[in-house]
Parts: sequence; C-alpha cells; structure tokens
Amino acid sequence: MQLYNDLTQQREPFIPRERTVSLYVCGITPYDTTHLGHAFTYCSFDVLVRYLEWLGLTVRYVQNVTDIDDDILRKAREVGEDWLALGNRWVRHFINDMEALNVRPPTFYPRASDVIPQMVRTIELLVSRGYAYVRAGSVYYRAQAAPFGLLSRLSQEEWLHTAAQRGGNPQDVNKEHPLDFVLWQAQAAGEPAWPSPWGPGRPGWHIECSTISAIFLGPTVDIHGGGADLAFPHHECEIAQSEAATGERPFVRYWLHTGMVYYQGEKMSKSLGNIIMMHDLLSRFNPDALRLYLASHHYRQPWAYDLPALEHSAIMAQRWRAAAYEREAQPGAGPTPVRGAFASACRLPSLEGDVACTGALSQATNQAAHAFAGAMASDLNAPAAIRVLDDLANAILASGGQQVQLAPAQALLRRLAGLLGLRLDRVGPEPRVIAGWQEHKARFPAPDLAAPAS
Repeated sequence: MQLYNDLTQQREPFIPRERTVSLYVCGITPYDTTHLGHAFTYCSFDVLVRYLEWLGLTVRYVQNVTDIDDDILRKAREVGEDWLALGNRWVRHFINDMEALNVRPPTFYPRASDVIPQMVRTIELLVSRGYAYVRAGSVYYRAQAAPFGLLSRLSQEEWLHTAAQRGGNPQDVNKEHPLDFVLWQAQAAGEPAWPSPWGPGRPGWHIECSTISAIFLGPTVDIHGGGADLAFPHHECEIAQSEAATGERPFVRYWLHTGMVYYQGEKMSKSLGNIIMMHDLLSRFNPDALRLYLASHHYRQPWAYDLPALEHSAIMAQRWRAAAYEREAQPGAGPTPVRGAFASACRLPSLEGDVACTGALSQATNQAAHAFAGAMASDLNAPAAIRVLDDLANAILASGGQQVQLAPAQALLRRLAGLLGLRLDRVGPEPRVIAGWQEHKARFPAPDLAAPAS
C-alpha cells in the first residue's frame, strides 16, 4: 500500500510500526451544521480505516472536538446560548449525520475542554525549554526557535498572508515575530477561562490537537489527517510545538489532507455561507448514493458540488443493489475459500473466508478482486475502485439466464462496496457504527433539536 505523504510530497509505501496503526484526524468546531466538505473529509478517512482493518491491522483512531474556540464563543454571543450547550448541540447533529452516512466512529472522541490541565502542563514545558514566552498573560510559541514550515513549504510572505486569513493575527503587538502563535490566550471580558500559571485564560487552537494526540497516541502518530486548509497554520504549528515538547521526531510519519469542496465558485465554508448541508442531502438521497458520490472524488483532489453527478451516483447505487441481491443465485455445492497465489497476489487477507471462489468463478469476478486491491493500494484510489465495482455489477446483471453461479461475484461486490462505506440493501448503518457513535454522543448532553437553517 502506498500513500501520498504531504510532508515529503511523494507517494511512499505505508509501513506500520506495529499491528496497531495510530490515526489522528482533526475534528469539527461545533458551532454550525455539518456540510458536504466535512462529510468528504470524514468519509474519506472512514474508507482509510476500513481498508487498514481489511488488511488485518487494528486502527487506534482519535478525532477531537474543538469545543472552545473563537468561532464558538462568537456564535454563542450572537444567538444568546451558553457556549458549552451550543457546542454539544452541534456535536450531536454531526454525530447524527455521521451515523446516517455509516461512518465508523473513532476509537476516542475527546473534547478539547476536557483536557485543559494537560494543555497547561505542555505549555509550561515549552516555556521552560525556551520555545515559548509570556506576554500580558498570554503565551506564544517562538516559530523561529526550531525548523518551521516543512509541511506547507510556503514563502514567508505566503505564511503571513495565510496566517492573517486563518486567525493567526500576525499584527499582534505582543509577538516577538509575526509568525509566532498563541499557546495560551489571556481571558477576555465575558469569555470562559481556566486557571494557569500566567493567569486565567484558555488554550490556543493548535495546542489542543497536540495535547490530545499525545494523550491518546503518544509522541509519534502514524497518520495525521484533515482538510487541506489545515496544513497551514494548524498542522505546521502542531509539528513545531509537539516536537519541541516531546523531543521526538517525527511527530507524524504520514500527513494526509483531503481536497477542498467548492460551491458557487468558492471553497465551501461556514464563514462564507455557501454550504450544502448534509441533513438536507440525507433527506433527499439514500446514504449509499452519498457515500458513492463522495468516494467518486479522490481524497486529495479539490472538486465542486455537482447535483447531476450526485443523481448519477444514486442510479449507480441502485444498480449495485440490484446486482448484489435481487438476482442472487443459489450457492450450489460447497464453494471453497480463496487460497494460494490468488489471495497472495491480491494481498486480501480478510477476503479468505468472506468470499468463496469455485471453478465457475467468472473472469470478471477474478479481475475485479485484483483491480480493486490495486486501486486501493495506490493511495486509496476510490474512484478507480468504483469503476471496478461498477464493471462487476454490470457483468452480474448482464449474465441474464446464463447457467452460472452468481453467489461468489455478488458476495465480492457486497464485501468490496462495504469497504467504501456502502450498505446496499441493508437497512440503516452497521451495528458497530450505531453503538460507537451513541456511546460518544452520551458525553455531549443536549436536547435533540431539529437542525436550524444556517
């Protein structure tokens, strides 16, 4: 399996350190509804998790909730709602959307506000080592204290411009250097605050993810992901402060970023208001259609929302469902599991026993197993994998009245479509999806309200 590592800007073989792979994906800032861009990111990493598990690996997956943030506090003031209740409410709506989309839950789903004492200790360590300094009750990281910028590879002018656009405030007069970033923010009037050695305040955005990843995954993470807009400043700052705090390099072995989703000529964004809300799409389309539509775009590539393409995905999902179940033949006499050279060449360890092959297995089925494995091993090329499965579905449907055994081909179609998150004719999400998300949801108490228009 090869993954494109944004740190090295090239494809690299993914070589796990052990059978358990550590994965961290930056989670939502819960102050508004889930949109299509969110769904693309989390469905893309869901495909990664499913594929890694299919290869026989265990995934220790952490996704955070940034529940203390400038945007949440601003929105809470605007609507006159407690910031914690606001965040809980939108987390619950997000969970509802992820569950409906059959997205497997992360192993751990911590909120930032639950680990603020640990963040304070990390910041104290950075100050003691000279990587950070205190000004007017706030604490800043010295961006020039160690190599900085290896992930984003921007010029200083681009850094400053992007930092200004994304809340970095390079004009802050308390900074030694414009690229320095806030680790601890002194309390502002009317805002929540927590105690610290530097006075009451709250953590900066970047230290939240560094601390959470260290708590749950240790000093080195196998795969760290998020949207492409997080590469700078967020992920760049994570690298700097994490490696300074732990002394371990690299902080992350493989950096993966999902492409931006565009609508009306601009990046889909809550701040711009040009969003396609997931609860609207889920009220109009089957979740399989939405998963198929999202997977039809390579995870690293930017793309634009296209309703006719989504409608085409809905038709394709119906055709796959018909191929996988409606024409299912009797299994016949004792098919045998995949073994030997075929299983080895495909590198499909969990295919054995799940999909049975006999001498009657069609050439289309055999080719599909190989081609799907090759596509997914090539930087999770889900669009190519979809083409493979569509060809297989068409071959099943075209078999007509031929006296062939369809069961192995149908079983393969169902199994591989499941790796893309599809349920086909099964009603509702996987039991594992429901149970896991409901467990996480219980930690965000709030009344379930209809999601208001944004």
